[in-house]
Amino acid sequence: MTLSTIPDLLRPASYISGRWHANPDGQTLLDAVYGRPVAVISSTGVDFAEALAYGRRAGAAIRRLTFHERARALKALGAYLMERKEAYYELSMLTGATRRDSWVDIEGGIGTLFSYASMARRDLPDERFWPDGRVERLGREGTFVGRHLLVPREGVAVQINAFNFPVWGMLEKLAPAFVGGMPSLVKPAPQTAYVTERVVRDIIASGLLPEGALQLVTGEPGDLLDHLLEQDMVAFTGSAATAAKLRVHPNVVARSVPFNAEADSLNASVLGLTVTPDAPEFALFVREVAREMTGKAGQKCTAIRRALVPSHLVEAVTDGLRRELAKVTLGDPARDDVRMGALVSVEQRERVRDTLRRLQAEARVVISGEAELRGGDREQGAFLDPTVLLCESPLTATGPHELEAFGPVATLLPYDSLEDAVILTKLGRGSLAGSIVTHDRAEATELVLGMASSHGRLLVLNRDNAKENTGHGSPLPQLNHGGPGRAGGGSELGGLSAVRHHMNRVAVQADPTTLTAITREFVPGAAVTEDAVHPFRKSFDEIEVGDSLLTHRRTVTEADIVNFAGLTGDHFYAHVDEIGAKEGIFGRRVAHGYFLISAAAGQFVSAAPGPVLANYGLENLRFTLPVGIGDTIRTRLTCKRKIRKDLRPGETRPTGVVEWRSEITNQDGALVATYDILTLVERARDAFDPPLDAAPA
Repeated sequence: MTLSTIPDLLRPASYISGRWHANPDGQTLLDAVYGRPVAVISSTGVDFAEALAYGRRAGAAIRRLTFHERARALKALGAYLMERKEAYYELSMLTGATRRDSWVDIEGGIGTLFSYASMARRDLPDERFWPDGRVERLGREGTFVGRHLLVPREGVAVQINAFNFPVWGMLEKLAPAFVGGMPSLVKPAPQTAYVTERVVRDIIASGLLPEGALQLVTGEPGDLLDHLLEQDMVAFTGSAATAAKLRVHPNVVARSVPFNAEADSLNASVLGLTVTPDAPEFALFVREVAREMTGKAGQKCTAIRRALVPSHLVEAVTDGLRRELAKVTLGDPARDDVRMGALVSVEQRERVRDTLRRLQAEARVVISGEAELRGGDREQGAFLDPTVLLCESPLTATGPHELEAFGPVATLLPYDSLEDAVILTKLGRGSLAGSIVTHDRAEATELVLGMASSHGRLLVLNRDNAKENTGHGSPLPQLNHGGPGRAGGGSELGGLSAVRHHMNRVAVQADPTTLTAITREFVPGAAVTEDAVHPFRKSFDEIEVGDSLLTHRRTVTEADIVNFAGLTGDHFYAHVDEIGAKEGIFGRRVAHGYFLISAAAGQFVSAAPGPVLANYGLENLRFTLPVGIGDTIRTRLTCKRKIRKDLRPGETRPTGVVEWRSEITNQDGALVATYDILTLVERARDAFDPPLDAAPA
């Protein structure tokens, strides 16, 4: 397979206010491999003020969904797009990307939808708001309390993306915005907008997201930023120079519009001083630098631009890189024997060449050459061979730390001490990603702590994680993607922290009963509900937050303590040694903490079969006062919150998790222990459950 034939001229349209807007005239895009016209894009005629107003109105439909409902929609959308991925791969090759490059973009992007769907279902409540942090007691008597809530911003998340990842760049912003309850208006970079548009067409056709949850602008952004309001926000990915201009846009500043920037940076990889040429880490470093140089033809905001090498290993590393890069085959990315494709455009190639010339004022080329081209057109296409430079005085040079060649180019920087290595990494003025290649833990610790303040993410690579690590330049949904200074000062991904960016944090102060009603999560001190029906005899649907049981009393005896010690083998002196216990901090023998939990279970459990199916876990255990022989305990069990569980493949019995607050008190009414119990409770089937006759997924 090759790209010798080109599809009919594409005319990617904008999707605004629920309609597709196409223009016959506009900017002509050329394919990166042969230089032939591939698409015409334009945003002429788009009313950006109306687009933002439409998004704000449409956002109400997203906000009416709970976190779990949004998560289910994202999961379904991920499956829908995965079934159509081959169409995206075909278009992606026109941008110069190999299938391996496109896998990161396409399936990595779709995988981000699955990741956020999973995180939201696992860690967020099935509500439209997110109780944040613990309840704070604000009054001495406990009648005045406060807690933070996170609620969706009632605006539009404007997402301006770079050209290098037209699918991942969109989906990694869309996922946390949608989970957070905000609609997205996506502005992809023109060079690869036709790939983004193809994915958006499928998203709209799927009908899985509420109308207005996603809008698309192909072409120029026009006066888009002029119409932003206080509830809107901007997420930008691209060059540091462009980020600096956009963040001081007069309307962005005047309305205090949140602006998150993830900018290209001069990322560094450090080969440890303790590494020898025969160590596994030496080969790992060489391969990682070569891979980061050639993946996406070096067009990654996280790519290694500076390779820091102990001075005595410069020659060995250069030889290793020369051998590794000699394996790289250049050409038509549709061919199976091609490992590196083209840059996104001839214009981009010329910008890289210009930067390469400027770098040579303080560094010399040590690896270059014109590889055999396997398909494609070297003049009309945007091909550039991998190039390695060596800067022999990196501590006094400026170019390697200021000039970024956004292509297959890296500069070797020799260093003599770990202190110098840290200084060199910081000369880049802030980076998205850094890596340290060493098996020496002390060396890794010194470098990590030295580099941490100027990086958003650090990888320590060695023989122990070589098989599983995802690489220097791979952002992960669970971890931070962003960095200080030149890297933009913002943050994307990072698990649920990216969802927080799209929400407003408000402190709510009230009495415990009112706060319980607002948050639908029991607050200590709130009124409880007690009736004749034991809480464990109620199904998930029947249980209400605040349902409570106050148990009978039980006096702790010496036999209880001795028997529990014999049963468990826990003969700690405070429980069984009369003399030792008197000399200890309690001044007497006390019951085992785990005996108290066990005894409490015996007090509140309803023994007969019923809707409670299993103990699902125990959390937040605290022992606050000792319980000795002759003390009497009593337990109050109160429904704290409810969490509906989806049916897993093969399951037929719908369930939910009920979280109970358990408080054990003594004969004086003083709290001796508190903890949360999770029980698995049967529930009725609902609209989100698959039909009974559905085949397992």
